[in-house]
Amino acid sequence: MPCRPPFLLRNIDFSTRVAPGIGLCLAISALAIGLERAQAALLGRAWVEALNLALVLGVGLRAIWQPMPACLPGIRYCARTLLNIAIVLLGASFSVGAVRAIGPGLVAGAMGIVIFSLVFTCCVGWLAGLPARQTLLVACGNSICGNSAIMAAAPVIEADDDEVGACIAFTAAGGLVVVLGLPFVVSLLGLPAGAGGALAGLTVYAVPQVVAAAAPSGMAAVHVGTLVKLVRVLMLGPVCVALALIASTWRVHENAESRLPPLTRLVPWYIIGFVVMMAVRSAGGIPAGLVAPLNHVATFLTILAMAALGLGVELRAIMRASTALMVTVTLSLLGLLGASVALVRGMGGA
Repeated sequence: MPCRPPFLLRNIDFSTRVAPGIGLCLAISALAIGLERAQAALLGRAWVEALNLALVLGVGLRAIWQPMPACLPGIRYCARTLLNIAIVLLGASFSVGAVRAIGPGLVAGAMGIVIFSLVFTCCVGWLAGLPARQTLLVACGNSICGNSAIMAAAPVIEADDDEVGACIAFTAAGGLVVVLGLPFVVSLLGLPAGAGGALAGLTVYAVPQVVAAAAPSGMAAVHVGTLVKLVRVLMLGPVCVALALIASTWRVHENAESRLPPLTRLVPWYIIGFVVMMAVRSAGGIPAGLVAPLNHVATFLTILAMAALGLGVELRAIMRASTALMVTVTLSLLGLLGASVALVRGMGGA
């Protein structure tokens, strides 16, 4: 029986293998963050976040240069392990008390909008002929929290990098249109500040984007929009559990001898970690001064993951994306916006 190398040597070997790829992702992430800050300095705010910039830069670099084999382990490590750690850390940003502050009606409405959007998008994808895994990725991205939801759902349903990259590219573009256009929609509909913030929280992907979309309506809109957005993010755990059940059904269908996987496979460890972190935060186990640093770390790790994902995507695969994907993303966003406007107006938004 061969002897295993000492623990320290194994760690050194692992670090050596992943270092080139992590270094490449760090360089792309640094450039993306620099471009985000340049936008804020020149335009007053960042219209395109570092998350999306890192993805675009990664895809662009991959289009003109094939990463060396030595970089591949580190790229995979950033795209999977570091992203999962980021999802766990994000749990510290949420608490049950903060969600309760916006009232049970709006909480229930936000949950209903997520469920409606998931079902509506799946129906559109089915009618458009989009493959099932891509349909589920688009549904999660548009309904919950964009890139993060797609990246969280992808390993659960065993989606490949090309499917993930194409979905993120199109949903990110659609999400940017929503961020830029939502203030005009709020103004056109004559919605009050609180209703405008709720609409931003119901339709925009990321929390910073919600702030950007709601800011023209004032700080009250930003506060409401952020809390509503958190309710949508909290749906990520239950949705991933449901997707795991769907994926297990696919495996059973493909192999008659397959059995339902144990709970640890039905619920990915990073989702369990997210819920645990949120529970600890709600119980006061995480000091208030530690929440912001943890959130910054989670954001940075996610940017690294976006850079890694971009490096793993063939631009030609995105260019070959079917009309079905574009139709599904577009109609999904329109359905989400329409349902959200109806909810806000139904709850008293003028």
